[in-house]
Amino acid sequence: MSETRASSLRALLFASSAAGMLVAAPAVAADASADEAVVTAADQQQPANLGTIDVNGQVQKREPQSPEYVAPLVDTPRAVTIIPEQIITQTAATSLEDLLRTSPGITFGAGEGGQPLAERPFIRGQSSANNIFVDGVRDTGGQSREVFNLEQVEVIKGPDSVYSGRGSGGGSINLGSKTPRLTDFVSVGAAVGTDDYYRATIDGNWRFNDTTAFRLNLLATEGDVPNRNAVDFEKYGLAMAFATGLGTDTTATLSHYRLRSDSMPDYGIPLYTKLGGATAPRPDASGILDVPYDTFYGLKARDYLRNEVDSVTLKLEHRFSDTLAIRNITRYSETLNDYVVTNPGDGGSARLVDGEWWMKRGLKSRWNPTETLANVTDLYGSFQTGAIRHSFDIGLELSTEDNKNASYTVTTTGGTACPTGFTGFDCTLVYDPNPNDPWTGSIVRGAVSANTTDTTAVYAFDSIAFGEKWLLNLGLRWDDYSVDGVDGAGVAIPEARWDFVNYQVGLVYKPTANTSVYASFSTASTPPTIQGGDQNAAPTAANAVLDPEDTESYEVGAKANLFGERLSLSGALFQTTRKNALILVDDGVSEQVGETEVRGLELGVSGNITPAWTVFGGYTYMDSELVRGPVTIVDGEPVPSVFEGLQLANTPEHSVSLFSTYRVMPRLTLGGGVYYVSDRFGGNQGGAGGGANRVFAPEYTRIDLFGSYELTDRASLQLNIQNAGDEEYILRTNGVHHADPAPGRQAILKLNVRF
Repeated sequence: MSETRASSLRALLFASSAAGMLVAAPAVAADASADEAVVTAADQQQPANLGTIDVNGQVQKREPQSPEYVAPLVDTPRAVTIIPEQIITQTAATSLEDLLRTSPGITFGAGEGGQPLAERPFIRGQSSANNIFVDGVRDTGGQSREVFNLEQVEVIKGPDSVYSGRGSGGGSINLGSKTPRLTDFVSVGAAVGTDDYYRATIDGNWRFNDTTAFRLNLLATEGDVPNRNAVDFEKYGLAMAFATGLGTDTTATLSHYRLRSDSMPDYGIPLYTKLGGATAPRPDASGILDVPYDTFYGLKARDYLRNEVDSVTLKLEHRFSDTLAIRNITRYSETLNDYVVTNPGDGGSARLVDGEWWMKRGLKSRWNPTETLANVTDLYGSFQTGAIRHSFDIGLELSTEDNKNASYTVTTTGGTACPTGFTGFDCTLVYDPNPNDPWTGSIVRGAVSANTTDTTAVYAFDSIAFGEKWLLNLGLRWDDYSVDGVDGAGVAIPEARWDFVNYQVGLVYKPTANTSVYASFSTASTPPTIQGGDQNAAPTAANAVLDPEDTESYEVGAKANLFGERLSLSGALFQTTRKNALILVDDGVSEQVGETEVRGLELGVSGNITPAWTVFGGYTYMDSELVRGPVTIVDGEPVPSVFEGLQLANTPEHSVSLFSTYRVMPRLTLGGGVYYVSDRFGGNQGGAGGGANRVFAPEYTRIDLFGSYELTDRASLQLNIQNAGDEEYILRTNGVHHADPAPGRQAILKLNVRF
């Protein structure tokens, strides 16, 4: 990280702190006006407010943003988790991965495959990296997402192609952006922490007149990753939105989002296979090499990771009447995922030289820009047919995505010379790597391949109310999905096209107005070009003739809003089956009959147990299984896969998350989070990571601590101690090359001021 940029960040942090203190000082002596239409800092930090807050300070229920949800959340026959802005703030989350830790049942896969060095969330046993949305529009391209411009995050679990179109079948994640409001406020956050952590945010909203407003969010942050030697980051963000027609029948909102991230990429530590391959002795059952978790194998002089995001969105809304409205969203976005990273497990086996283990550093690289143009239109409302009431949404989605890919040719001409048995440079000690090793050479981008994905989709939803007790929830979607491209030599790859229909059916019974019991069935389709669940790829001749994989799910559950709708409880039992995977079934014969299955239980809680006590989190149990995998041929006869019956990758049996706060004094709130995840296998591959000796990330329990003290009605101090027990654990492993240690303990002190 350059000293100039670091100095600039500290200057912004100082300015933010100074501005905050200047505002806080006079606020000590003067309370806010009783009729002021703003939410004070005290309101923001009030632990009882896990919903939205209206101008009168009343807590409102959190609901999904999309009109596709044609019924309130309590009457939606699906498992849906809404993570509100208060949880984002109180947990000191800075990335989507940080934030999703608060929702049980979501894990993250390690780099490799279609989405290396970008977010790879797994929901109910399936990668959902291709199923991330911003304000209802698919957010394409490999990224590491920030949270500074988010009002809430919505996670729908289980097959949801009826909502999102093509997808992996595990579920999807929608990020709800901050929007202009008809109030004037400026919120400043300035944080410092251990490991050279600095973070400054500004959230300002200005009302120009009774119907027009502008909102601006700024971010600057940098720091080291605790307990990861040489791993650091810096990010700069800008989000602005202008809205006119607020509070009227016609509203237009134009917004721009920009994020720049520059960090040291981290592929963690090697597996036992580094010292002799699949037959090497395992240091323990997990199969992860016995080195300290702060050990870093990358090169500061060479490795880098740059993420860039730019998007422009125009949202138009018009209400024809109290029962009919239309919404149209158009977005153009550009992203870039660009890196050179050391993969410690991918440079060949280590060798014992003069009593010390030496290894050659492996290397991964990518240059991946993506451009997307999307338009989504929804016509929604309600109407009555006799005694039956309909709440409906009819929509059209059009999008085109241009995705380019290239690797770098990295030539090493100087640095740490390799010992006898190796060639050239770029070697290091297995048990004592030095990230400060010198390196000279060149990094040249190679041939570029490209693909273009076009989507046309039509969908419809209807929530049909039969009296006060029964609702029937229906959803239907048709997608036309096509991909073509060119390979690295510039040779055109013929277009492949699929069309598929998905649906959901749910029956809801309401014992009371604020409770429900439901049963539902839903489906999803995964075209062959995204079967890894990550990003689109140009079709090959082999997969162009395949059918999409099918995922279906049965779910029964119950929901309740209690204590004046301040506390939400949910529970669901589910069975998700993914079919149609292409596997080898006989010598030279492949068929689409591969199958996986996940059965489970999910419990959720969000809101207030008492006015002073809040809780957010839940528990997920998943019993996963590879039902049918590829055979092997022995003496000309097919033998079932050795992996059949085994647990799926990145699908822990148990996961618990619970974040809770309690106002112990009028100005003092204390709390924290407890997070437990059981063993997670890194992959269902053969060789080093497969069979009975598969590599796994061991179970862990992590504890976070939180405290907030209100200095005035407009200013507060917040202290977060992340991973307070300094638990050493593995976040994820790909099961073949490497495992990624989690950050260690970190303390963060933040000043929040609102004026």
